[in-house]
Amino acid sequence: MTVVGITGPTGAGKTTVLQVVEELGGVVVDCDQVYHQLTCTCQPMLEQLRERFGAEIFDPSGALVRKRLGQAVFDDPQALEDLNRITHRHVVAEVERRLAKAEQAGVSLAAVDAIALLESGLGRLCQATVAVSAPQEVRLRRIMAREGISEAYARLRVSAQKPECYFEQRCDHVLHNDGDDPQALRAQARTLLAQLIQT
Repeated sequence: MTVVGITGPTGAGKTTVLQVVEELGGVVVDCDQVYHQLTCTCQPMLEQLRERFGAEIFDPSGALVRKRLGQAVFDDPQALEDLNRITHRHVVAEVERRLAKAEQAGVSLAAVDAIALLESGLGRLCQATVAVSAPQEVRLRRIMAREGISEAYARLRVSAQKPECYFEQRCDHVLHNDGDDPQALRAQARTLLAQLIQT
């Protein structure tokens, strides 16, 4: 099974590339979704979060309140590093489990969709890593249109993430999505994925 890591900043067009993976019969592992699931189901991870951040990040029923956890790491680089150290290990283990299941089912292509693909250790599960990239101003327009948010809020969202050059310099391949034609990106993605499946 060919495993491809897909990453890149918000508004670059990762969703379009992931749709192409599915059209080619591939499986997509969405790491945001995996993380959210684990915050409800993974007791070892929840215990480690409790030990590090305290009981105040949980509600009276014992459920993690993600907003409180976010506030606990906001503007505290060490706390954010600790959070990532705790969660990335569990996310990687769950992604490995899902990939193994896909391979057993005879799937020939899988994509790991992760904004922190390169920092989390998920990249080592992939035969190739792909950055989906677009200039910042283009991404801002897309985010504003997609989510109906103001330019000021869109700029805040974009500035909170690493710039496109971070992904371009560290990934094996780059898909450029500079224009307004999603079909051009789809064609690029199909060509690249076909090459990766054959190698």
